[in-house]
This record gives sequence, structure tokens and C-alpha cells, in this order.
Amino acid sequence: MASFFETKIEFLKGVGPQKAALLNTELNIFTYGDLIQHYPFRYEDRSKIYRISEINEDIPNIQLYGEVRHIELVGSGLKKRLVVQLADSSGTIELVWFKGINWVVKKLKPGTAYLVFGKPVRYGSKYNIAHPEIDIPGNQQTGGLHYQPIYSTTEKLKRRLLDSKGIAMLQEALLKLAFAHIPETLPLPIMNGYKLLPKKDAVVQIHFPSDSVQLQAAQFRLKFEEFFYIQLRLLKLRLTRIEKYKGIVLTNTQLIKDFYHDHLPFTLTDAQKRVIKEAYHDMRSGKQMNRLLQGDVGSGKTMVAFICMLQAVGSQAQAALMAPTEILADQHFQGLKAYAEKIGIRIAKLTGSTKKKDRRILHEKLQSGETNILVGTHALLEDEVQFHKLGLAVVDEQHRFGVAQRAKLWQKTDNIYPHVLVMTATPIPRTLAMTLYGDLDVSVIDELPSGRKPIKTVHFFDSARLRLFGFLKEQIALGRQVYIVYPLIEESEKLDYNNLMEGYESISRAFPGVPISIVHGKMKPEDKDFEMQRFVRNETKIMVATTVIEVGVNVPNASVMVVENAERFGLAQLHQLRGRVGRGADQSYCFLTTGYKLSKEGRLRINTLVQTNNGFEIADIDLKLRGPGEITGTQQSGVLDLLIADLGKDGDILQQARQAAQALLAVDPELNNAENAPVRRQIDAQKKTAINWSRIS
Repeated sequence: MASFFETKIEFLKGVGPQKAALLNTELNIFTYGDLIQHYPFRYEDRSKIYRISEINEDIPNIQLYGEVRHIELVGSGLKKRLVVQLADSSGTIELVWFKGINWVVKKLKPGTAYLVFGKPVRYGSKYNIAHPEIDIPGNQQTGGLHYQPIYSTTEKLKRRLLDSKGIAMLQEALLKLAFAHIPETLPLPIMNGYKLLPKKDAVVQIHFPSDSVQLQAAQFRLKFEEFFYIQLRLLKLRLTRIEKYKGIVLTNTQLIKDFYHDHLPFTLTDAQKRVIKEAYHDMRSGKQMNRLLQGDVGSGKTMVAFICMLQAVGSQAQAALMAPTEILADQHFQGLKAYAEKIGIRIAKLTGSTKKKDRRILHEKLQSGETNILVGTHALLEDEVQFHKLGLAVVDEQHRFGVAQRAKLWQKTDNIYPHVLVMTATPIPRTLAMTLYGDLDVSVIDELPSGRKPIKTVHFFDSARLRLFGFLKEQIALGRQVYIVYPLIEESEKLDYNNLMEGYESISRAFPGVPISIVHGKMKPEDKDFEMQRFVRNETKIMVATTVIEVGVNVPNASVMVVENAERFGLAQLHQLRGRVGRGADQSYCFLTTGYKLSKEGRLRINTLVQTNNGFEIADIDLKLRGPGEITGTQQSGVLDLLIADLGKDGDILQQARQAAQALLAVDPELNNAENAPVRRQIDAQKKTAINWSRIS
């Protein structure tokens, strides 16, 4: 059964070695299985024939049936065009060709009826269709009415007659051979429970739908199955981990109580308390904690992590906190050091710039257990970094670290697996979190600390710059500080630099006598740091920067963020930048400045930010706009090796598929029941490294 779909594509009638080589390189199609899962990305509705009198601009494409009345060549040279009159009983329309005229003239005969398909465009009071597709129908007028699949292809393939229609012909030939070999991959109770089409029918209908109802049923079946197997894999990983990896038992909460009563500088929010409780139960359960902590910028994740660390240290274990940059690691270290020293905990920092002789002492203290908490960057992953007894590893900004790096922290102590708390300030849409981190337990801090005022976000066009500068002067007079951020258009560093320097000069002119810092990517790290620190110490009032400040320093006194050319930033990036202000008790503001020319998407991004401060709402819209791959970066792209499902649009199907996978594993975790034999067969047929178990193999 498996071997049929592993047949090399060159053996399919109509392919051969040369076309096969092109399909390999252009579309990654090597086997029958690859081709049959090269699904159409859209369909043209050719199931209806319109009358010419029914044409209007709202119809994107239209199918007509009429008789060719008149054929005429108009103009000469480059302006030569072919104009054809098509008529039905309700009226006439012009069909126009600018290219391939000789070929079309040979094909068309006056007085003959044709099926015509194309996009109608209005000129004055009339419509015409440029470069329509033309077919002679069968004897009956309705011959060939259907939904036509449109496949992605490339210019090279088109030159070898493998355009969308050419690929459709290959699919038709393959389906005739393959139908008998397509196995059912889902158990009957799930098929019945979710009213799913059989797999064979779904594969036929996805390529050549009989009608819109069958097309929807096929899409639902294949998307459901894809999500089901991805979730099944993640949930099985989680089950295995819980069974296999015993966690170190951490039960002593005395340090937490002391810290609460004597040193906690503010009241925790209900959301923070809830997350601490969830982690507390994990860490004393004897099972290894693997928890993802999501919370917007400024929601208090670091304090939650510190309190969890106190549970580890109080139970005679150590804790580590890994951050993606030195600036961030240093900020965590300085912030936690103040608390740690009050309760007699020894904390150290390790980054790439830690000197060699300091490292030796640090390694010794770590191995002897003298150091309780280690904060650092990737340097924590180096082989010589060994703990006496690592009880809790906290990873900040998870998306900057790959899964393999996270796993490396597990090997830092002999014979025990530390608990893992992964933190992110990048709100991840639920569908994405379930797919990327489906093997983790997810906690969310969904409220800001009390006393924090929501940031007011305003959109300004460039023409209102004087008003904006007037407001900034008022804020600076009140003792506040301001960020002004310029975009980084990576195509041209020189251009970026010029933009930034021009901006800096105009701001210097507009704010004479106001001390200004400037930070950009071309500066040496020590110069960058020097400028940052001047701003932190309130020696400068305005920070002019590129996006290097997106993740980083906490300046409670900075209450205004101005983003220049805001339309050039992604939604998540704008939300992150806005999160740099609003750290203190003062009302904070974010001004998004743009030119008048805004794309539809650009306008949606700006309006979204003006309307909401909720990171999760923003992340959902961002997912719809950009797709999952861009949001997560390349490290996780393997998990998103989706054939047909779409995380931005198919959240409901994902939810149902996850429920089905959970229910199945709850009753039959080893998949031993006879009714689950299709699932077991499907998993066994997959390569052990496969991430998407729903593939035909």
C-alpha cells in the first residue's frame, strides 16, 4: 500500500524524466504521494452560465455561452488587437486579444457557439473581456460545467505545458490509478462523530469537486485530518514526557512566604497568582513541568518567574534564566539582584562578554551549589556550564530559541530533569500556540498590574507634525521622556541610515536645547549601551532610534512613543514598540505617523492598534495578515508543514481535531483498540522524523 504512493513521478503517463526533473526542483514533487497532495489553492466556479445582460462589476469571473458574430483586427504595430463580437439572446459583448492573435484567429469560426470564461471590465457603458478562455462545448449547451481547480505552478513549468490545466490533467490521470490505493486513516467513531467524508472521496472532491457542498466537505475532512494528526503527535509527546521524565520534587515555599510578607513591592494581580499556583502544583507533582507563560509586555512575567525560582531555591535546588540578548539578560539580572539580596540568595550573571577568569570562579560556585540563580544568554548552553542541582530553567522570549536549545538545558544536571518555564511577550494566537507548543501546558497573564493606565494610541498624518511636536514639548516640560523610532528597511542600510540622520537633524532643530540620544544598528555595542544608559538615567530626554529598542530596556519615565512611517512595520512589531512605554504610573501615548498613501493592509494594521491594547486580538489579526511562518520565524517552520489547513482561518477545525485526539488518547493511549487500527497504521507508515503524520505515504 505504501509503495504505490512512493512511486517516482516520472512513471506517471504524460510526465517522463525531463518534466519529472522540473517538478522535483520547482514544486518539490518527487512521488505520486507528493503530486496527489499538491492541492488546488482556489477554484473557478464554472458551474453556471450567465446571460450577457447579467454582467456586472461585482462578478470577478464570468462564464458565457454565445455565438461568435464578428471578428476584426483593429490598429497596427504594437497597438494591434483582435476584437470579437459574442452574442447570446440577451445581448452582445466584445472579447479582446492583444497577444497570441494569430493562434486565436485560427481557433475561432463565425457562426459557431463557444463557452467563454474571463473577467468582465467596464468601459463607459459597455463591458469587454480581455484574453478570455474559449472552449467548444459538447453537443449540449451545459457540457463541461464544473468547479475548475487552480494549482500553483511556475514560469519554467508553464513553458513545458505544466500550467494549472496541465497539472489538472496529471491529477486526473493519477486519481484513476490511485483511488483503490487510498487508505482510510481515521477511526469510524471519529468519522461518524464529525460527519467526515471517507478519505478516498475527499481526495477526489478536493481536486475535482462535483459542487460547492462536496468541495466544503472535502476541505473540512482533509483539514480536520491534518490537524488531528499534528495534535495527536504533540499530545502523545506530552504523555510520553509525563510518563518518562520524572521531575524533581520541589515543595518548600518558605522563601516565597518570606518574600511575600516582607519584600514584595506591590500586590500581585489575580492572573499572576493563578499562574504561580499552576506552576507550584507542577513543580511538586514529581512530573517534569513544561509550561509556556504568555503575557503582554509589562504584565509581570519576570516576577512570576522569580517567585517560581524561590520555590526551587527553597527546596535546595538551583534556577537559571536564559534571555536572548545581553541587554535583556542584564536587565533581568539587575532587576532580580535587588530582590535576591534582600532574602539572602546568591545570584550570578553569565554572558558572552563575561571575562575568562570570572567564568572559572562562576563555574566552580555553580557546581558546588553556592550560586542559587544564574541569569544569562546563550552562554548558559555551553558544555562547561554545569549545575550542582538545576531545579528550574526559565527561558525568556522562547521564539528566539529553537527546541534543541531548550532541550540542552535538561542536560545540565546528572540524573534529574529540571522543570521548564518558557516565557514570551509576543502574544501567540491560540491556534498557533496549540500547534507550536501543543506539548506544553499554557498559562496566560491576561491583566496588567493595577495602577497601569492603558496606552493611548493615535494615528497622525505627516501634515500634522507641528501639532505632534507641540505635544512632545509639553510632555518633556512635565519631565517625561520620548522615544522616536524610524523603520529599518533592510534592503538598504544606507537609506535607513540617511532616514535616521535626517530625522535626527530635524528633531534637533525642532527641540533646541533638549539633550537627545541616538541608537542604530551600525553603532558599536559599547556606544549603543552608553547612549541607552544616558537615556535610562534621564540625562537625555529624547531617544531617536531604529527598532533596536523593540525588545529591551525598561524606562518607566518614558511615556511617549512616536513611530515614524508606521505603515512599514508589522503589527506585532508595532505592538512590541508600543510596549516600551506605559511602564510607569503616568498616562502614556503612542503616536503612529504615516503618509496619506496607505495600503488596505497598512490601514488595517494602524486601525487595529488605535482600537485595542489587547495583544491576543492583535496577534489574531497579525496571523490572518501574515500567516504563521513569518510570525514564528524559521526555527519552528517544520511544525507548520501544512498541506491544506490554515492556522489563520481554520481555528474552529483545529479546536475540534484537538478534542478528538484528546478523547481518543484518554481512552486508548497506546492505540491498541481494534477501531483505532487505521490510526496506528497511518503512524507506522510515516517516517519516524515526520512532523505531519497526516500525509499520504
